[in-house]
Amino acid sequence: MDDQDLPIDQNTPDSLSEEDESDRRSSADDRRLTGGTPPDGIERRQWQSRRKMRATEGRERYLDMVQKERALLLEQGVPRSTEQLLDMAGVSASSEQEEEGVRDRATGDQLRSILPVQAWLPLSIHLIGLQGGLLRIAPLHDLNDRQMKALISTAQRSGFLVEKLEVEVWDRAELLETLRRVHDLSADRCEKTLAQWLADPDNGLLLNQFQRDMLAESLQMRASDIHLLQDGNPDTPNWIKYRIDGDMVPMHLLPADSMARLTTLLKRDAGLNFGDKTTPKDGRFGFSWQGRNIDVRVAAGPQAQEGEKLTLRLLDRAALKGFDDLFRRHEDVGDYLSALLSPEIKGGGGLILLSGPTGSGKTTTMYACVQQIDRRRRHVLTIEDPIEYELRYATQWQVRPGMAGGEFSDLIRAAMRHDPDYIIVGEMRDDDTVETALRAAESGHTVISTIHADTALQTFERLRTLMPSERERSSTYTLAQQVKAVLNQRLVRTLCQGCAHKVKAEDSLDENELQACEIPGDADIRRHNTTGCDLCNRTGISGRTLLLDAIMLTMGPGQRNEVYEALMRNVNDVIKEDGVIIHTRREGLIDLVLSGLVDAKLAISYIEE
Repeated sequence: MDDQDLPIDQNTPDSLSEEDESDRRSSADDRRLTGGTPPDGIERRQWQSRRKMRATEGRERYLDMVQKERALLLEQGVPRSTEQLLDMAGVSASSEQEEEGVRDRATGDQLRSILPVQAWLPLSIHLIGLQGGLLRIAPLHDLNDRQMKALISTAQRSGFLVEKLEVEVWDRAELLETLRRVHDLSADRCEKTLAQWLADPDNGLLLNQFQRDMLAESLQMRASDIHLLQDGNPDTPNWIKYRIDGDMVPMHLLPADSMARLTTLLKRDAGLNFGDKTTPKDGRFGFSWQGRNIDVRVAAGPQAQEGEKLTLRLLDRAALKGFDDLFRRHEDVGDYLSALLSPEIKGGGGLILLSGPTGSGKTTTMYACVQQIDRRRRHVLTIEDPIEYELRYATQWQVRPGMAGGEFSDLIRAAMRHDPDYIIVGEMRDDDTVETALRAAESGHTVISTIHADTALQTFERLRTLMPSERERSSTYTLAQQVKAVLNQRLVRTLCQGCAHKVKAEDSLDENELQACEIPGDADIRRHNTTGCDLCNRTGISGRTLLLDAIMLTMGPGQRNEVYEALMRNVNDVIKEDGVIIHTRREGLIDLVLSGLVDAKLAISYIEE
């Protein structure tokens, strides 16, 4: 489409009168109020009912496929349970969840990943699962009343609804084998192994054991990345650091020669040239921990004169959040996205944009959206650089920059010849990728992609800067016609519910701060406990939650011309159009404070930003 063919309102003034501007802002505020605040009562119960229904449908959707796969795997000597295969397909069992997120059911893997290891590992018990308030365990030795009460108390403080324990009697040999296979003790012995290895640095067995213990320890501490710095300069410390809940935590300090041995081992396992320390390179390897396979992505690069920096990204499928779990506190956004991802008529098309800075969870949200799609009846094709998680029942293509036909834009063009219903683009990096993604959406495919931007509105500006100048107006018109939702996200650290102080808002905040948060003084909130407890490794922080700045465009094609004109005139005018529902970070932060998940002082700092 040529620029001169585009519909343009010649009578639109460059600037609105103050009266008109006030009226439009008032209507936008009304939409923000109705669209951004999740309702209570009947509507919330309806949402919970829909979530349970979607979870049930997801299990039924893939059940026959999973049963056939299980039979084939058994013939090949590979034992897999139905639940394991459903979990690999990204389908989790429906779970009753109370308002404050208390879980009344969980698998053994979920229990082991959340309960502190010191609460159950010394007891020599196998955590089987939780259902209906009943925690089932298989102990190697009899437990006394004090141990059982302590386990129940720890589970309750961790957010599980546990009313009593049920002890199952297992065959001793079978239980010992399960404990050896599932309960990896290496996370508990990392410091000891390190001391033994440093006392005998030439011992290759101890080096391999420390590598495994380090990986297990980082997973037990919920680390997303491991940073290793190797430098022969005596003034440069060689630290191993874990990134936990967004923060870097120094863990182990090694001599330079020992760090060099460790980095060489990691590069060898990742298939990299361990003799080359000057060229940036990437690789990956896998290992088994607590009965599940963990993928480790290794990035190596030069450090100073003769040193090296390694960054390990830990990819654990069990850490991936499901769609409903991710959008629990943004349920209307989740319902709107669910409708976009489940079209009744093929060819609806549209563009869903996920934006935010690096490390804000865009890829996690993208994978959650893919898991929500009915991959039994719809063809999902992903284009990624790199592929982080393998998705069952989806086609995944790896971008190969520098190779002919290997760029994002090349693969999007090729994807349209493979009859996809959904095209997932890992990242929009250049003008060619933006153009081809818009063309794919215009041709009837649903396109989901990520892009770096600070706010939802800035996402539009960021896209326009990537459009070729000679086609900016035509590309902007296509964008206005095809965009369905823009989700800009951040990850906010949440308080440990086991040790956070419960206070009245007026006892923790002054009058100005109460006004900034729009919180009544008699509201119950939680305050960060800086000393922490056993559940949060003495930090007072336990995990992170999603904070959204979202724009949902619900109008039909006939009303899209106004969106185009707003984009050409002033991107801030987009939210003033009829049919546009927005959510601000401010609303999300207030909800998180009132729910006791975020410290009010931290929320105020975010609001001021």
